[in-house]
Amino acid sequence: MKKIVIFASGSGTNAENIMKHFKNKNTGTVVSVFTNNPKAFVIERAKNFQVPTEIFTKEELTEGKVLQKINALQPDLIVLAGFLLKFPENIVAQYPDKIINVHPALLPKYGGKGMYGSNVHKAIVENKEKETGITIHYVNENYDEGNIIFQKKVTVLITDTPEVVAEKIHALEQQYFPAVIENLLTSNL
Repeated sequence: MKKIVIFASGSGTNAENIMKHFKNKNTGTVVSVFTNNPKAFVIERAKNFQVPTEIFTKEELTEGKVLQKINALQPDLIVLAGFLLKFPENIVAQYPDKIINVHPALLPKYGGKGMYGSNVHKAIVENKEKETGITIHYVNENYDEGNIIFQKKVTVLITDTPEVVAEKIHALEQQYFPAVIENLLTSNL
C-alpha cells in the first residue's frame, strides 16, 4: 500500500476529498496531514478520517524538522492541497518527482508568488480570459514551475465572477485530483 502525506493550510476540502477517495482503496492511504496553521479546518477533516496531523511552524519547515517527520513516515507521494508556503528545497531535493501540487489555473499562466486562491480567479476575470482550469504538477524549488502532470480546462463566461470561477475550479479539483494521485501511485512510483 502506497503512503500519501498531504500538506494543507486551510479548510481542507481537497484533502478531505483525497482522504475519502483512498479510504477503502488498496492502492494508497493517507498516513498524515501536515499543516502550518493550527486553526486550519483541515485538522478536523483529518480527525474525521482518523488521519494523524502534524502542526508545524514556518521555522520548523525551513530548518529541517518537518523533513525529519516526513522521513519517519517514508511516503511514496507528498500532495500539496491548498498549502500556501513555499516548499523548501531540502524536501524537494530528497523527494524528487514525489511531490505534487494542484494549481487553480492553466500554468504557466497565473502562476508564481501570490498567485493562489481568489487572487488567481480575480486575475482571470479581470483579464477577460475565455478559459481557465487546473494544473496538477510536480513541485520543484520555484513556485508553480515543476513539470505538468495533468491539466483540465473550463470555459469562463463573460458574466462569470471570481466566485463563479472559483466554484468551477473547485469542481475540477474534486473530480480529477484524487484520480490523478491514484494514477501516479499505480504507474510510476
